[in-house]
Amino acid sequence: MSMERGSFAARHDFDALPLSPDVDVRCAQSSEIAALSEMAHRLVPGVQIGTAELARYFTFDPQSILTFSRKGNLVGGMAFLFLNDRGHDALLLDEICLTAPETRYLASANEEVAAIYIWAIAATGRGIAGLGKAAAHLRQVRFRGADCYAQPSTVAGRDIMKATGFDPVPSFQPDLWCYERPWHRQPMRMPGAIIQTRSFADARH
Repeated sequence: MSMERGSFAARHDFDALPLSPDVDVRCAQSSEIAALSEMAHRLVPGVQIGTAELARYFTFDPQSILTFSRKGNLVGGMAFLFLNDRGHDALLLDEICLTAPETRYLASANEEVAAIYIWAIAATGRGIAGLGKAAAHLRQVRFRGADCYAQPSTVAGRDIMKATGFDPVPSFQPDLWCYERPWHRQPMRMPGAIIQTRSFADARH
């Protein structure tokens, strides 16, 4: 796993994905929620959330749902749960109901976003090229401090996770993957750096 993390030839970090000029990505409008819900049900296996629930979370946090469009046509969307500290803990401990999360686990506008859970990615054809702009959305000050989590529900979803720098993480939540933001990573991760640090420490004693 550490070898794979070190070689970026075959994969792009989520935060380094290109911003495709082909696909427009913006916060959803309430009039688009039904179409996004239908697309998610069609493309993402196991999606249980309906239009009414999606609309409720959208009302709670309009930045949590993005639409991907190409030449004026809806080609995808992405929904997030912006978790506060309680929500982050509950995610790792498998104490949050991800199909109907309680709003007490979600960060309010004046609360720090501690973790971002990617609730769903639904895209057709070229729509997946919108991921780069979706990542840019998550680089806003409000979200920069939060690592991203996801549970892939399809082989394609798992491939996207692998290709964009997500790794499986130990947690009580089954098959949870995490993308650590580049600015959180410690250079100490590299084995060489760790050996050097140890030898400096040994030299001091």
